[in-house]
Amino acid sequence: MTGISSPERGPAAERILLSAAELFARFGYNGVSTRDIASGAGVNEVTIYRHYPRKRDLYLAVLDAELQQVKLRGNLLAQIAEATSGRVALERAFELIAETLMSKPELLRLLQFSTLELGEDIDPLLRKHLGQLVEVVAHYLDPWAASAETRGTTTKAVVLTLIAMVVSYSSLHRLFLNGGSGADAMFKAYADLCAISTDRRQSLLSPGQQSAGEAATDQASYSNR
Repeated sequence: MTGISSPERGPAAERILLSAAELFARFGYNGVSTRDIASGAGVNEVTIYRHYPRKRDLYLAVLDAELQQVKLRGNLLAQIAEATSGRVALERAFELIAETLMSKPELLRLLQFSTLELGEDIDPLLRKHLGQLVEVVAHYLDPWAASAETRGTTTKAVVLTLIAMVVSYSSLHRLFLNGGSGADAMFKAYADLCAISTDRRQSLLSPGQQSAGEAATDQASYSNR
């Protein structure tokens, strides 16, 4: 979890965060004690409480540091912008979300544990970091939102569904698929269920599309948030 490193933190605080991140991602919030974290960081518990008054504060610091590493790739945004059908746009959106989140398996596990073990006080932190991801991807899907197949469904709801699929994928895959099909198969099942297919869109006018240049601008804006 090198993404947690920061020149603004001292060596002890750095080791505490790295130890906490590894343990929280493996065992969850309730499965880790501050003594475990102190042992992994090579410090005593008093040092932890000097930096973080509560274990919950430390968990939130770890989650915040991991979420700060979430970046959108401009080339994948451009592929959504250049899609020739709603189905293709949705596929590219799923690829972007899957690559963004699945490249950080520790973050996926932290998100899963957060929803199970922590309360609503983490909501502002999640909105702060993931909210712009939702906004940007939804913006690129908006031109297709008026189609007959997606009428009544907001693009934000679609993006949140795709995120939920990615976040829950690893657990469901382990439990039920046993090394079989991948995340792309889950997306195909979702797309088929929604009846979003190219042939059903042939009678629809193609909406105005955004340029690859705009995608690059959005990537820069997201990265500099």
